[in-house]
Amino acid sequence: MNGMEEIISTAGAGIVDTSLQGIFAQASFAVKFVVILLIICSCWSWVVTFAKLLCLRKLKARANKFEEAFWNCGSVEVFFDSANSRGEDPFCAVFMAGMQEWRRARSKVKSAVGNISLNERIVRVMRITAERESEYLEYHVGFLASVGSTAPFVGLFGTVIGIINTFESMRSDQNISLVSVAPGIAEALFATALGLAVTIPAVIAYNKILSEINRYQNRLDIFIDEFSSIVSRQIEDSEA
Repeated sequence: MNGMEEIISTAGAGIVDTSLQGIFAQASFAVKFVVILLIICSCWSWVVTFAKLLCLRKLKARANKFEEAFWNCGSVEVFFDSANSRGEDPFCAVFMAGMQEWRRARSKVKSAVGNISLNERIVRVMRITAERESEYLEYHVGFLASVGSTAPFVGLFGTVIGIINTFESMRSDQNISLVSVAPGIAEALFATALGLAVTIPAVIAYNKILSEINRYQNRLDIFIDEFSSIVSRQIEDSEA
C-alpha cells in the first residue's frame, strides 16, 4: 500500500498537460521538428489541392464554352480567325496549333500520300501541344503523392523518438509513475496521429485531382481525333 500511495502522490504532485499545445511544449526537439515538418507539408498540400481543383473547374468551364462555340461555328477558318480573343486555354491552344500547321502546309500538298502525311503531322503537332498543356496541369500534383507516401514514415519516426524518450525517462526515474512516462507516450501518439492526419487528405486529394486531370486529357484527345476527322474531310473535299 505504501508503494502505491507513493506513486499516486507523485502523479498527483506532477502536472501532465494532455492538450495538443502541452504535448508539443513538452516534446523533445526531434519530435517538435517532425510535428512542424508535418504541419508545413499539410498546409502546402491543402494549398495545392484547392488551387488545382479551382484551376480544373475553370478549365472545364472554358472547355464547355470552347466546344459549344466550335461546334456551332459555320467554318473552322472563321473560328480560327476569332480564336485569338478567347484567352489562354488548352483546347484553344491545341486547336490553334493544328490550324496553324494546316494553313502552313496544306498549300504544298499535291498528292493523296501528302494529304495523309499532312493529317498525321497536324495530329502530331496538336498532341505535342496537348502534352505541354498537361505538364502544366500536373505541376505540383506530385507533391501530394510524395506527402501521401512519406508522411506516415515521418510520423513513425516521431513515434519511435517518443518511445525512446519514454524508456529513457523510465530508466532515469527509479519510481516509475504516470508523470514520468506520460510525456513520451503522448508525443509518440501525437506524432503518429499527425502523420495519418496529413497522409489521408493528401492521398484522397491526389487521387481526385489525378482523376480529374485524366478525364480532361481524355476529353482533349477526343477533340483532337474529331478535329482530325474534320481535316480529313476538308482534304478529301479539296481533292474532289
